[in-house]
Amino acid sequence: MGWRRAVCLISLTMATVFPVGSNAETWSVSYWTPPFDYRGTARTVSYEPLDRASRPWRFCISYPHLKDPYWLSVNFGMKVEAQRLGVGFRLQEAGGYLHLDRQVVQIRNCTAEGADALIVGAVSYSKLTDLVQDVAKSIPVIATVNDMADAGLAAKVGVSWIEMGEVTGAYLATRHPPGTEMKSIALLPGPVGPEWVDFVMEGFSRAIAGSAVEVAVVKRGDTGKEIQHTLVEEALEEQPDIDYIVGTSVTAEAAVSLLRDRKEPAPDVVSFYLTHGVYRGIKRGKILAAPTDHPALQGRMSIEVAVRVLEDRLVNEHIGPAIMMVDQKNIDRLDLDLSLAPASFVPTFDLP
Repeated sequence: MGWRRAVCLISLTMATVFPVGSNAETWSVSYWTPPFDYRGTARTVSYEPLDRASRPWRFCISYPHLKDPYWLSVNFGMKVEAQRLGVGFRLQEAGGYLHLDRQVVQIRNCTAEGADALIVGAVSYSKLTDLVQDVAKSIPVIATVNDMADAGLAAKVGVSWIEMGEVTGAYLATRHPPGTEMKSIALLPGPVGPEWVDFVMEGFSRAIAGSAVEVAVVKRGDTGKEIQHTLVEEALEEQPDIDYIVGTSVTAEAAVSLLRDRKEPAPDVVSFYLTHGVYRGIKRGKILAAPTDHPALQGRMSIEVAVRVLEDRLVNEHIGPAIMMVDQKNIDRLDLDLSLAPASFVPTFDLP
């Protein structure tokens, strides 16, 4: 298969930049060496995307869910880039991280309809490997946003969720260095099962170690609104004097709602990633901070990388946006088009 031919790897020098064309837009991206290893060395460079695809490729795209605006923003970015490059896609979403079987069936059905490539946001790090290797026999597979086992993949677009946890923990550790008054955290990182949650917890725990913040209670569950609302209530009942609630964007929004009428000093709220609700919460002073991994840009990058794979123009197999920690001090400097879908955007499941 043509896409399997060796890609041109960049040299690892400080002067290295990605090849550019006539497109005036550039993205600030990280790339990893060795590829596919988020524990490897990450370097940030300027990247100029392709001007146009050589033909109207069509992609099968699979998401874990569209329950929160995060994946909606990824979808927005994919639509923008697909239209710009002149390619199309069909999107399916599994309905949640507990629906591995549904994602498997959706991917098989979608790719059987004649896609040129598969772009997958996986519900599991390791449990899609056999399927990916099978699909990769005929078309390239690109992992987007969520990390996956390497076998069968042509490329990865994403950020390290260990790093997402680290930058969040480091933000709190800087506010409460060793020797200051201890502060307690209710940690609600997401469901049991998906490995990205474990990665977040690993990075977060590493960053707060030795600081004056400590985890007092942990609640894990699906990122649906009702479930997170219940988990926040349980955490507040068990630890009424908690100083911080740290969790998913859905957690953060549920916490803001529950704390609205609380008369005693309310805990500060921190999210592990940025969505529309978290952005508004930061702007209004209801949420303290969140890192953005620029989900809209990840969507754009995934489409652009898929085109590069198909056209033997891939520069590096593993790239992702640079992470930015956002609070009230810098939120006005955030490029919203790279992080969040417009408020009027609705999911696009089929783009001819």
